[in-house]
Amino acid sequence: MSEPECHSVDRIGSRVASGLERRYGERRQERLARPDAIMRMFTVVTTNRAPGLRSEAVRESNLSTILRELHGAGTASRTDLVERTGLTRSSVHALVGELASFGLVAEERPAPDGSPGRPSTVVRADPTRNVVLAIEVLVDSLAVAAFGLGGVEVHAEHMERPRDRTTPEQTVVDVGDLYRRVVAMLDPACAVYSVGIAAPGLVRQSDQMVVLAPNVGWKNLPLPAMLLNKCGLDLPVVVDNEAALAALAETRRGAAINLDSVLCVWGEVGIGGGIVSDGQLMQGASGFAGEIGHLPINLDGVLCRCGAIGCLETELGEESLLRRAGRPPDGGRAALTALFADAAAGVPGVIEALAEQGRWLGIGLAGVINLLDPNVVVLGGYLGEAMPFLVESMHVELDARSIAAIGRSLSVVPGACGPHAPLMGAAELAWESVIANPIESLDHRVLASELH
Repeated sequence: MSEPECHSVDRIGSRVASGLERRYGERRQERLARPDAIMRMFTVVTTNRAPGLRSEAVRESNLSTILRELHGAGTASRTDLVERTGLTRSSVHALVGELASFGLVAEERPAPDGSPGRPSTVVRADPTRNVVLAIEVLVDSLAVAAFGLGGVEVHAEHMERPRDRTTPEQTVVDVGDLYRRVVAMLDPACAVYSVGIAAPGLVRQSDQMVVLAPNVGWKNLPLPAMLLNKCGLDLPVVVDNEAALAALAETRRGAAINLDSVLCVWGEVGIGGGIVSDGQLMQGASGFAGEIGHLPINLDGVLCRCGAIGCLETELGEESLLRRAGRPPDGGRAALTALFADAAAGVPGVIEALAEQGRWLGIGLAGVINLLDPNVVVLGGYLGEAMPFLVESMHVELDARSIAAIGRSLSVVPGACGPHAPLMGAAELAWESVIANPIESLDHRVLASELH
């Protein structure tokens, strides 16, 4: 009620006021007598308005939207960015200008193409002047690389390592050597934003601890802290399991781009898995989601290095394949290469061994796809190479054990990112925090010239 009305009410005589009170009190009682009245009252009282966003938050969100588009595509015209983001042309112009002032993107005038009108300005991510560092720790190999904005590999260093050189101390020394080689190749004026690490085991996200890496014998290892200390780095760091990061790479740059629900099965010495839903890694309560290699599938199976019996890894891992084919189970990468060559030549014992691997893969996948209903299953690592030889027996088991409606719509494909998909995924994870908070990330970046 407005102020003048309040004054007029105050001037009403007490008898009239009492009458109004009785009349409105009676109406209120009538309303309360209706069955839904009380519920309606509480519905009105407890309905909350969504909190508004501050202009700074809107600005950072929009900067993130533009940067994400350019990281995915590498280049885009301003017109493309308007269409893809839904932002206005003037907003895109201002946001791109701000990102350019940060040094993250550059604008170029396209060459005339003969069409009427002036071509739209092209915006490109600047990969050589903006990088993250990715570290890949696998059982048989190590790698360090710089990946630029837009997903471009700027420089990488790799090394194979014998299986008697996998202690944490030896690993940190070797990674440190690779790191220094990579940094030496960067433009001194290049900005380095963060570090992503692919680890060969279970990673607890709350404290970034490698809780268990059975194939290298690690337990409760603070791997990120050890690596940053060895490299003398003071940068934001993210870490995840190698298979999970391979899944992230395949959804961002590989065989499952733009798919909403993806399961990646990664085969190396062990078997790992990663689940991507709506473009994000599924972590689980502790960060251990996706460990398909430790599904118990053989009640009469052998002891797994994780301590359980009959895990899928014991039937599908690299060692089981080599053993079935009559090769030394610790033969490593060289033995696998020779085995695949024999498979291509049609050597019967090798073909049979791979068919048996396919059977166990199908058994393991059937339960997982019934649970998750993914768009696609991506086979990475050695499984991607072996797929032509195990796909038939795999599908026999999938057809027999998966829900028909799911199995008919499911695609199983080899990975497209190659043997270093975890390295690519580590870079994508490192870029994620930069893209989500581009303004904040400016405070953390350092120049390559400051690294050593």
